[in-house]
Amino acid sequence: MKKNWFRTTIIAVVFLVTIYYLLPLIAQQDYVVCDVEVFNQDGEKIYEIAGKEYEVGSNLYGTEFENAIYNANINDTIRVQSDLPDNILRSIESEIDYTQPQIITAEVNDKISRVTLPSWFTDKQLKLGLDLQGGMHLVLQVETEEMSNKAAESAVKGALEIIRNRVDRFGVSEPTIQRIGDNRILVQLPGLRNASRAKELIGKTAQLEFHLVAKNEDLKKTVDAVDEYLQKNYDKYAYLKKIEEKKEDRAERTAVEETLMESEEEEDSSSDLLEEKQETEKEAQVDTAAATEEEMAEEDTEEPKENLFSSLVSIYQNMIVVTPEHLPLFRKIISNPDVQEVIPSGIQIVLGKVNPEDPYGARPVYFLYDEVELTGADLKSADVRIGQGMDPKISGKPYVSLEFNNEGARIFSNVTGQNIGERLAIVLDDVVHSAPRINDKIRNGSAMITGNFEMSEAKDVSIVLNAGKLPAPVNIIEERTVGPSLGSDSIDAGFRAALIGLILVALFMIIYYKAAGLIADFALICNVLIIMAFLTMLSASLTLPGIAGIILTIGMAVDANVLIFERIREELDSGRTVRTAIDNGYRRAIITIADANITTLITAIVLYQFGTGPIRGFAVTLSLGILSSMFTAIIVTRAIFDTFVARKPRKKLSI
Repeated sequence: MKKNWFRTTIIAVVFLVTIYYLLPLIAQQDYVVCDVEVFNQDGEKIYEIAGKEYEVGSNLYGTEFENAIYNANINDTIRVQSDLPDNILRSIESEIDYTQPQIITAEVNDKISRVTLPSWFTDKQLKLGLDLQGGMHLVLQVETEEMSNKAAESAVKGALEIIRNRVDRFGVSEPTIQRIGDNRILVQLPGLRNASRAKELIGKTAQLEFHLVAKNEDLKKTVDAVDEYLQKNYDKYAYLKKIEEKKEDRAERTAVEETLMESEEEEDSSSDLLEEKQETEKEAQVDTAAATEEEMAEEDTEEPKENLFSSLVSIYQNMIVVTPEHLPLFRKIISNPDVQEVIPSGIQIVLGKVNPEDPYGARPVYFLYDEVELTGADLKSADVRIGQGMDPKISGKPYVSLEFNNEGARIFSNVTGQNIGERLAIVLDDVVHSAPRINDKIRNGSAMITGNFEMSEAKDVSIVLNAGKLPAPVNIIEERTVGPSLGSDSIDAGFRAALIGLILVALFMIIYYKAAGLIADFALICNVLIIMAFLTMLSASLTLPGIAGIILTIGMAVDANVLIFERIREELDSGRTVRTAIDNGYRRAIITIADANITTLITAIVLYQFGTGPIRGFAVTLSLGILSSMFTAIIVTRAIFDTFVARKPRKKLSI
């Protein structure tokens, strides 16, 4: 009895987890927020609606519009000829020719997914690989033939860091960037449409620059200017409505303002080094609103839609950051040409690098002067060293040692001498990697970046600094672009193959094993659902080879039941009772089943460890399929048989 309760509990837990991760996939609906305009054959506008949430799959404006809106990116404009739905035709007052299709245009403002389930359900989605959703596959080779082993290793690591930075600028969901072999880098960008831009950006020479961080008063002017512009032009940009909906309440914004005001008073002048203090110094520079009680009182009486820009940033560990939730809107604003016009001359807004330990965490925001103080051409070397001596700031700790050439040393001496107390940002490909404070004039062309570095962090900074001057070119040696329509065809073909295989196997089991075959078919369906749920839970990507792995496990799942059922038949033929035949059948077959599946599982693990891309996708689904098929074929079917036999003693078994 205890054993049955334990088994029942395990089955219940697995099925609850499956439901938890599958229901959002079933209930999820995609929407495109767009401005729709309709013109007649004479070019006269006869209908328009702004900020419409178009439900993808509704086929409201016909198949051509549906395909175009599905494949469009944000800020794209589509134009098709199609018939209008009846509800729109009834609302049009002007006379139109109903026998002719109308011209429909739509400007895409945003793409959203919405799940009609309670908020406590997971928001994870089943990710599709490059071959299913379309995108770009590149293999890059770093030319290191004439380099020493140490220089070659540094060149490849630097190229990897540069490419990660650049891929982040595309806003691609779940990109793959990994090193393969000694000097090759694999880049996969699912969903990317502009392949030529990707190749141009990834392959260009790295740009390493040093910029001064803007002073507080210039920073405040920038934020106020953008806030004022967005407030005046609120109706011009549909995405601003989203910001207004997400704005934090007044008390939370006040707390941020107080933190910023306090941080203005903090300054460290105790060291003669170029000191990295990102965790402890006050990154103070955004005074997003008024600083006095009178101004706060005035703020309460202002009309809504204020602080649209400044409400997107917040304070985290004394740093100005933008959360992943606000990052797309933040990027959209700072890249808007009209917003760039109102930003004070000489100021630029730049994001900090992604934290590799928390890739979905908040991103630092920096306000920099756009004048380039130094470039990578002025840097001779950047090395990681361990501090010696009695200085507690560096003794026994990793730091980055900088060595400039003669011209760089002269420029660096002038910059540090004229800007003591200010911060100098290290910018690689328009991403800030570090912004240490200048505490003294440095004359000899050598400097240190210190702080509470881990060894890995110090190495990352040195890689970034050296990357700007890497002599090794990066060549594209393999390129594949998968269109969204081809990906859609692959999904349809894979789904069709899996469905046909499932139906044929199910029919065979019913015909050959009768009622027992029905039990095996139920377990087979459960097996497929469990695989899909756990792929979602593990944030694994479903690829075309992955679908092949699922189809393979369909056959493997019933193979276990075939072994069990044949054993049960042998026991029944020997004159055993139904209960005894079931017990002996499962007990004797389980060893053979385990042996076969464990050897296959080992193979799948090896494929995942040493394979790349599609091979890994196959290995993931195969591994999950093996574990799931053993669970459903041995535990689930046994529970059904036990329930069937225990309810009423049986003299015969339909097998």
